[in-house]
Amino acid sequence: MSLPCRVRVLGLMFLAGLLGLAEQAWPAGGHGRQLIQAVTENDLSTVRELLRQGVEVDFHDLRGRTALLHAVDGNRVEIARLLIDAGADVNAQDKIEDSPLLLAGASGRLEILKLILKANPDFNIFNRYGGTPLIPACERGYVEVVKLLLTTGVDIDHVNHLGWTALMEAIVLSDGGPRHQAIVRMLVDAGADVSIPDHDGVTPLEHAREKGFDRIAALLQGN
Repeated sequence: MSLPCRVRVLGLMFLAGLLGLAEQAWPAGGHGRQLIQAVTENDLSTVRELLRQGVEVDFHDLRGRTALLHAVDGNRVEIARLLIDAGADVNAQDKIEDSPLLLAGASGRLEILKLILKANPDFNIFNRYGGTPLIPACERGYVEVVKLLLTTGVDIDHVNHLGWTALMEAIVLSDGGPRHQAIVRMLVDAGADVSIPDHDGVTPLEHAREKGFDRIAALLQGN
């Protein structure tokens, strides 16, 4: 084989290798990438058409995210409804361990959370901090999200990697204002164990007193 021919063959082999790598990076899945792009652009009609064509609904992008996880992130309620109705996996986690349920709780996506709960999500899947969707919802003051999650099978006293329960985060990482007071009341009324300390042995009541959260301290004491 002449040198020019050998160079041409090697070039074609190299190109084929690159294409192979691309296929590995973006696994075969029909129009999966188009579906994710349509979700991020809030293009409801394209999402509907791709689903009608039988697109792989749980295609993962390079971050490990599915179309449904993108819909949760962007608060695309109607798109999330379509994806869930099409059988999207509500438990699929990305590379940083977010799932649709976990991200909906952490981001306060109340309407999408309602849709996810109808699909019977797994409450034994935890985020990268070892937490449930309830814990960050309490921390961030999402009152209605907390109220909804307390009607589910979520473990109210689950302790994350930091050594904190949902109740603890509603105190330690809050401003002690009306929203967090309401959340503490809901947790206490729902039976949260107010005696579980953090890794340093400090209880929720001790933290509340230290931070000057008098109303929260009173709630913890049943007042």
